[in-house]
Amino acid sequence: MLCLCDAIQLSHLQLETIDDYDEYSHYASGLVGLGLSKLFNASDLASHRLSSSLGLLLQKTNIIRDYLEDINEIPKSRMFWPREIWSKYVNKLEDLKNEENSVKAVQCLNDMVTNSLIHVDDCLKYMSALREPAILRFSAIPQVMAIGTLALCYNNINVFKGVVKMRRGLTAQIIHRTKTMADVYGAFFDFSCMLKSKVDKNDPNAAKTLSSLEAIQKTCRESGALNKRKSYIIRNELKYNSVLVSSAELLSSSSLYCLLFLLLSLQTGQVTGDGRFLEFPSVDMDMMAGWLATSEPALMRSSKHRKSK
Repeated sequence: MLCLCDAIQLSHLQLETIDDYDEYSHYASGLVGLGLSKLFNASDLASHRLSSSLGLLLQKTNIIRDYLEDINEIPKSRMFWPREIWSKYVNKLEDLKNEENSVKAVQCLNDMVTNSLIHVDDCLKYMSALREPAILRFSAIPQVMAIGTLALCYNNINVFKGVVKMRRGLTAQIIHRTKTMADVYGAFFDFSCMLKSKVDKNDPNAAKTLSSLEAIQKTCRESGALNKRKSYIIRNELKYNSVLVSSAELLSSSSLYCLLFLLLSLQTGQVTGDGRFLEFPSVDMDMMAGWLATSEPALMRSSKHRKSK
């Protein structure tokens, strides 16, 4: 007997409900979380919900990011976005890629991202219980990539024009910096800040999205991992609204992602007048890393100078 996952893959059936979407994602990737829990001999983490959520967040992120590739599949489209969500915005799933539906398409996209955020709390609980550093890194790096990709995709019309991906430089930074649970909390907090800055209050799901993001940020704060981080308000000379950015000693924590993207966004005009990101800046991350390496001593001296006053 075929499970829903097999049926979708073999016959290109559409997913109808959010429950179908969750079931498909569970069989496609959630079972991997259960298997890894057994492989890690982490029997206390092998509960269906926590282990499955680890895979669901990854699978849903991929489904969101790969919309155009899946919908353009030949000979027949792969339709993984559930009708229960997209039917609120268009008559056919493929209509989302049409330019005349761009407003509705972005609203639908934001609805999908908001649905994915419900798995973050379980993922953080799962990872916080891992004690072996190598296993934590193995589990955490894909999760940090997922929340970063969701922040990149949210409110981004380019999802319907191509595949939106992180640049290799940022991917390398995530792999290098994600070593402890404190790094994980920091990255999730920062990417949730970035995502939150892009929420349009007029979006139909804005309240739900903000509620989910605030819950994620609350979990990260209550972990105690952010206690030593300082908050910096970055203001643009053209009187953009202020955006709160968290960092530890300005450059030393994973909040560097948020700070660098914000600085580059302001520089390249990728922030709207009310302080929201239009999209992540198209800047070479390797070049930026080189700039950081040469600028860090001066920035740190400036930071210390301010402290001494």
